[in-house]
Amino acid sequence: MSEGIEGIPQTAEQETKGTKEDKEARAAQEAAGVEQTGVSGTAEAAPATDRADTDTDTDTDTDFINPLRDAQDRRLPRIAGPSGLVIFGVTGDLSRKKLMPAVYDLANRGLLPPGFSLVGFARRDWEDQDFAQVVHDAVREHARTPFREEVWQQLAEGMRFIPGDFDDDTAFKQLRSAVEELDASRGTSGNYAFYLSVPPKFFPKVVQQLKKHKLASAPEGSWRRAVIEKPFGHDLRSAEELNRIVHDVFDPEQVFRIDHYLGKETVQNLLALRFANQMFEPIWNRSYVDHVQITMAEDIGIGGRAGYYDGIGAARDVIQNHLLQLMALTAMEEPAAFDAASLLTEKLKVLKAVRLPQDLGQGTVRGQYAAAWQGGTKVRGYLEEDGIDQSSTTDTYAAVRLQVDNRRWAGVPFYLRTGKRLGRRVTEIAVVFQRAPHSPFDSTATEELGSNAIVIRVQPDEGMTVRFGSKVPGTSMEIRDVTMDFAYGESFTESSPEAYERLILDVLLGDANLFPRHQEVEESWKILDPIEQYWATHGRPAQYASGSWGPEEADEMLARDGRSWRRP
Repeated sequence: MSEGIEGIPQTAEQETKGTKEDKEARAAQEAAGVEQTGVSGTAEAAPATDRADTDTDTDTDTDFINPLRDAQDRRLPRIAGPSGLVIFGVTGDLSRKKLMPAVYDLANRGLLPPGFSLVGFARRDWEDQDFAQVVHDAVREHARTPFREEVWQQLAEGMRFIPGDFDDDTAFKQLRSAVEELDASRGTSGNYAFYLSVPPKFFPKVVQQLKKHKLASAPEGSWRRAVIEKPFGHDLRSAEELNRIVHDVFDPEQVFRIDHYLGKETVQNLLALRFANQMFEPIWNRSYVDHVQITMAEDIGIGGRAGYYDGIGAARDVIQNHLLQLMALTAMEEPAAFDAASLLTEKLKVLKAVRLPQDLGQGTVRGQYAAAWQGGTKVRGYLEEDGIDQSSTTDTYAAVRLQVDNRRWAGVPFYLRTGKRLGRRVTEIAVVFQRAPHSPFDSTATEELGSNAIVIRVQPDEGMTVRFGSKVPGTSMEIRDVTMDFAYGESFTESSPEAYERLILDVLLGDANLFPRHQEVEESWKILDPIEQYWATHGRPAQYASGSWGPEEADEMLARDGRSWRRP
């Protein structure tokens, strides 16, 4: 065989576009450990001399191994093996805006197998082609990556739609038939994830139907997984009951509870920041840290979600899952390994060590947004929103002070706050350090100097800020806060994938690192339940103007501790 550029066999240079795509797909599968006919993804590359003896006319795809690919290259993407995804509630906003575009983006990036199948289940009188059109429109509108017709056509071939209610046995029989047909026509090998993008009250019914129609049981050598969206229960008792029902159908390791915040690059970078760098971990403790603030603020109201939101509130909707997860990752000890079991062990230690304020009236605050001007527009208060009862005590703002009773964090308060109709949309973790124990500078030199801080920006400007004091240029000694910024968009050429891209891919791969386990869910409810019970019997939520940063009572809570909220 003659040699081409840089020693690459000339047949590789002359191959057709289709052949190249086939080989690239197979090479990617080899990197993921997928066995191919005549080539093992885990085997070492065959020596060049073995291939050089092969006649060009008989050189088939199965003999090709990319000579530029190094088996030890960690940059190679993880690619899902043969599999399919069934989405219940496929007509909802979450599915249309997040799940369908995420599936397309994964396919567009070459991270799904060629035979990947997508099955929708909902109460619509649709045919398969109607469903495909809905997915097409959602992808066109919300996908992160450019639309490519060839990718779409391959994905659309594996789309099926099942009309019916969750208690409709006929519909679930059709679903099982569709799964079996896709196994034969698309080669999904019996591997399916069932995504429950439905209101929580339907979780038990759906999983019981999956069991009844033998969809939860995988054929030998295959897998079945359940993906469940929050909220997972509305208190500890309901969460335990739901866990019991779900685990009666799926083993605990088959259940993936989605917390989309854990799929964000910056949240994952928190672990890299702490445990891959020597400069941060030695000061990540009570000897240097004064307090930690974790904020998730939204600048919008409840919109049309009154039916879901009223009676749930900000604390149940955000603190119980998102913020307590962020707190656990911030406070946990170094795990033995970066795997699901090790991460669970360390996060559980933190959640079990959390202590509530002795006086919940002084250490917690809840509020409701009131009518005001926001962004140049007059907006309604929560009690004026469509579908909200005038006597509702549902919180749209919640702030709590928590302690972690262990050696690392004893005495360091963690302030968690979330709210709607706040100053701007932002989620961040701020680790605020103690002031220097002694300053040789007079007070006028440092009057504009604050506390050092490390701020992890989760959204929307993903990155990190380090705040410290620096001398102001000039003849006098004046020290003022300055910042050093790291931004994902500036430091890396590749844009961050959407959280749902990473999480759906992890479900298909069976990687549970970024998914809260049932023990974490129950421990989180143990933290929040006493707060909710206190609020239920003590007055009404405080009012705060839309566009502000919450009620005055929240500022007073920190002022009593000699601290103040950061302005993100």
